[in-house]
Amino acid sequence: THFLFFHSLKIGLPKKCMNNKNLSELALGEGGTVSALDICGSMRRRLLDVGLSPGTEVFCVGKSPLGDPHLFFVRGTLIAIRKRDAKKIILN
Repeated sequence: THFLFFHSLKIGLPKKCMNNKNLSELALGEGGTVSALDICGSMRRRLLDVGLSPGTEVFCVGKSPLGDPHLFFVRGTLIAIRKRDAKKIILN
């Protein structure tokens, strides 16, 4: 019953909070479309410069043996992104 109670609390949240995942949650071979970058400063500029902008398709193609960084295929290029940065890239 506790599960149902907490699950029912999600009903009032916007869809963006409920259904979207971040880049770090992609499994190997899985892909998604960037919907937002929840990151600022020089890292945001770097990500935009390599083409990681809203509407871009991204695929996870590798993960380090220790889990960080992850390797992504973005616009024909392989890009390694740290897990802490990947958590701030929201996907559809």
